[in-house]
Order: sequence, then structure tokens, then C-alpha cells
Amino acid sequence: MQSPLNYIKDYISKGHERSRNIKKNILLSFLIKGGSIVITFLIVPLTLGYLGARDYGIWLTLSSVISWFGFFDIGLGNGLRNRFAEALAKGDKLLARIYVSTTYFGLTGIFGILWILFFGASFFLNWNSIFNIPAGETGNMQTLVVYVFSLFVLRFILKLISIIITADQKPAISNTFDPLSNVISLIIIYVLTLTTKGSLMYLAMAVTFSPVFVLLIATIYFFRNNYKEYRPSLKYFRMNQLKDLTGLGFQFFIIQIAVLVIFSTDNMIITQVLGPEHVTPYNIAFKYFHSVSMAFAIIMNPLWSAYTQAYTINDIPWIRHITTRLVRLWFLIVALVVLMILISGPFYMFWIGDKIEIPLLITILMGVFILISTWNNIYVYFINGAGKIRFQLYTSIIAALANIPLSVYFAGNLEMGAAGVILATCICLLPGTLLAPYQYKKILNKTATGIWDK
Repeated sequence: MQSPLNYIKDYISKGHERSRNIKKNILLSFLIKGGSIVITFLIVPLTLGYLGARDYGIWLTLSSVISWFGFFDIGLGNGLRNRFAEALAKGDKLLARIYVSTTYFGLTGIFGILWILFFGASFFLNWNSIFNIPAGETGNMQTLVVYVFSLFVLRFILKLISIIITADQKPAISNTFDPLSNVISLIIIYVLTLTTKGSLMYLAMAVTFSPVFVLLIATIYFFRNNYKEYRPSLKYFRMNQLKDLTGLGFQFFIIQIAVLVIFSTDNMIITQVLGPEHVTPYNIAFKYFHSVSMAFAIIMNPLWSAYTQAYTINDIPWIRHITTRLVRLWFLIVALVVLMILISGPFYMFWIGDKIEIPLLITILMGVFILISTWNNIYVYFINGAGKIRFQLYTSIIAALANIPLSVYFAGNLEMGAAGVILATCICLLPGTLLAPYQYKKILNKTATGIWDK
């Protein structure tokens, strides 16, 4: 009888070279991300115990609001991911370096200006009112927000090394960065629980410093070794290539803004309509199911750039084969999500004890949200890799415009609470379950015209 290790080796060695590379990266990513999921689950009760429900809700809301600014890269990150993969597929190393250099210096300029504007505006904003908390109860919110934003800007620029590695179809390597950051954060937070009282500033320092440190070390290492020939240099900055990156990238940018409204405004809506303490049960349910989306993302992440390569050389049979296998996997995800809903009560009690009550409706709707988003991603990742995103652009804008009023209506007027916000998101994503597969088929069948082929 064949041993499990030999079976895995045989499985990885079969198939197309592109498929073998993907399978190897997926396996390594699962091993890495498995540890990351465990660390994330450990951080939640530790942080909740350190801050308490309200301050933890404030921290979650602040984190999500700051992350909004990541979308001001006007799509340069995703533009680099596609263009760098295309350049590698064509063997054009010089063009690849130009894309890298242009993105680094372009993004640094954009976020440098954004930081100056944000810093100036921060003095005129009432942060306590924005986060719906009484004045003076959480210390100097302006200092906290500026600090978190500054570290976020550094992290966002440094994270380009992760995009380059992923575009080179080696996502398992880039997937190590977040777990390493989380381990450092976990250690620092644990020390804080032993040596200090609950402090948002101390927590912010722990959580925001760790990824910047890890990404800085990774950037220095990889540009001195594996990606030395692609190291960014000002002499390789090209304004015309910046336009090329942002031509495709700007459409990604608009889609990202729409995604921001759909996915990342929930914490703020809940804070304003219901209060920051209601953010906590919403996010605990989200983190519970996030393990499923994280596992699915491990599988999908290497496919984006692989789709770009396959579509560039017209390897349609390979694309169809991968999609068929992903659809089969999705039905297993359905069974897993149903099981997670059924055992959610005992699991929450084991995980966070009786500190926070998670309504069953929130859990059910969060499970439905995960199923819709994973199904859509099966097709959206190919569409993104092929660069045919104009239709997705328009539908994303429509969904974004509908999301906030629906969320406020369901959460406040219908008194559904945080569950109403999740229901609104599900409704906005639902059309994509039919439209994304339809566009996918038209592109592969060479019948896509007009908006479906742009």
C-alpha cells in the first residue's frame, strides 16, 4: 500500500508543468496558512480579553477604515500582477524590471501625497465622533489614527514584493509573510496582557509594526537574491508604462473601491447605526468562517497569474480543466459551511467562552456570504487574469451603490442588527453568481464581444 507521503509526491508530479507548480504551491501554502489560522484564532480571545468588547470593536473599525486607503493605489498592485506575469511569460526581463520600478516609485509618490493630506486633515476631524465613542475615553484618538495610518502606508508599499512573488507563481513563499507577522504580534500582545492594562495604542503598535518589519526584511532579501535582476531603480521608471499599468489598473481601482464599499464599510455602518460593541459579534462570526475563505484563497491565489499565462498562450483546455475541479471543490465547501453552522454554538463557547453572544442569524448569513463569495471567485479570478474586467467594473459599481442603503435599512429600520448588514452584502453579490460564469463561458468560447470582452 502506498504511503501518504508517496501519494502526495505522485499527485504533485502529475499533469502540466503549470499545474504541478500550482499544486506544489497550494500544498505548501496550506501548511503555512494552517498555522496562520491557528494563530489568528489565538489572537482574537487574547485581544478581546485585553481590550474588552467595546474597545475591541473600536480597533476592528479603525483597522477596516484605515485599510480603505489601500485602494488609492489606483490599481497599480493588480496592474503589476498581470503585467509582470505577462512579461515573464514572454521572457522579457527588461520589461518586467520596468514594470517593477515604475510601480514602486509611482506608488511611493501616490501614498506620500496621501499621507501628507491625511496628516493635515486629521487635525480637523473629530475622531471620537467618527468612531461613536465619548470624548477622552480611549486616549488621544488623533495620535492613534495617524500612527496606524503611517504604518499602513509603509506596509502597503513594502507589500509589493509579495505581489511580485505571487505573479511569479510562487505564492507559497509570499504566504509566509502574514503568519510570521501574526506570530510576532501574538507574542507582543501576550506580553502586553501580562505587563499593561488594556490600551488601544499599545495594541496598535504591536499589530502594525510586525508586518512592516517582516515585509522590510523580505524586500531587502529577495531583491538582493532571487529578484536581483528586477530590483527597482529610478532609471527604469517609465511614465508611459505607468499609464499602461494604470490603464488596466484603473479599472481594477474602481472595482476595488466598489469592493471596499461592499465588504469594508460593514464595521463602520454597524458602529454608527448600532454602536461599536455590535462590531465584535459580527467580526467573531466573520473570523470563524474566514478560515474557509482563507483556505479557498490559498487555492485561488496562484491561479490568477497562471490564468494570465495560460490565456496569453491560448491554453483553453487547461483553464476549463481547472474550473471543473474548482466547481467540484465548491460543493465540498457547501457541506463544510453547513457543518460549521451546526456546531457554531459549542465552538464559540470553546473559543471565546461566554464573554460575547453570537446570534444564530449572524452565523447563518455569514455562512451564506462565504458560499456566494467563493462561488463568484471561481470565475472572477479567471476574468481578472484575462484582464476582461469592464463588465465586472459596472456591476461592482451598481452593487456598491446599493450596499450601504440596504445595510442601513436592514440593520436599523428592520431591526435585524448586524445580521442585516450581512444580508445586504449577500443580496449585492447574488447577481454575480450567474453573470460571472456567463462571461467566463463567452470568453473561452470566443463569443465574447463588446463589454464582455473588455
